[in-house]
Amino acid sequence: MRVARSLVVVALLPLFAACQLLDVGQQSASPAGQTRMQGQLTAADGKLVFQPCNQPGRYVVNDTGGTSVLQQAADLADKQGKLFADLRGRIVADSGGDGRLDLQQLYRVERSNTACEDPNFKLLILRAAGHNPEWSVKVSGKGMAIERAGQPSLAVPYVEEQLGDGRFNLTSEANNQHIELWVAPQRCVDSSTGSIQHMSAELRINGQVQRGCGYFGGSRDD
Repeated sequence: MRVARSLVVVALLPLFAACQLLDVGQQSASPAGQTRMQGQLTAADGKLVFQPCNQPGRYVVNDTGGTSVLQQAADLADKQGKLFADLRGRIVADSGGDGRLDLQQLYRVERSNTACEDPNFKLLILRAAGHNPEWSVKVSGKGMAIERAGQPSLAVPYVEEQLGDGRFNLTSEANNQHIELWVAPQRCVDSSTGSIQHMSAELRINGQVQRGCGYFGGSRDD
C-alpha cells in the first residue's frame, strides 16, 4: 500500500492570530460539479429545506448520497426545528419556487445559532473533540492546536500519513511528547451536544487515549 506523507515545516504562530474574518456562507468548489456549503436546515411541508449562510435561496434536500440526513435532523431538531448543516452537493435551480439540493456528503449537523459566523472555519483543515475529560484539536496549515482539561495548551507541527479508505493520522514528536491523532470516515455522535459529524477521532498523547468526533474545516472537504 502506498503511503503518502506531508510535513508541516513552517514556524508556529498563534494558530488563529490576526485572522481576517471570512464569510462562512462562501462556497468552495468540489469534484463532479458539487459544492460544499454551510447553512440552516428547516422542516417545511414534510420536506427538509436548506438555506445557505447569509444567502436568500432555499433548496429542498434530495438525499442522493444516502446520508440519512432526514433521520439525523429529526433526532437533533430543537423546538424551532432549525439546525446548522455543513454539507456537499449540487444545486438545481427552479425559477418557480424553491430549488433543489442533491445532497452527496454530510460533514456535520448540529444545534447552533452562531456557526454561520465562525471566523476560523475557512482556515481549518480539521477539528476533532471529545469528552470525559474534555479535549479538542484544531488543525491548520500552521500546525495542531491541542486543548485538554487540566493540561497546558499545545501548538505543534505534524506529519500526515494517509492509510487508505479515507483514514489518516497526524503525528508529532514536538515538546518531548509523542502525539497522534487518528481519524476515520465514520458517522460519529457527540456524546455531549448530540451533534453528528462525519468522522471518528482518537487522540493519543504519550500512550493516553481519548476518543471523540471530527470534521473537515473549510480548507479540506475530501
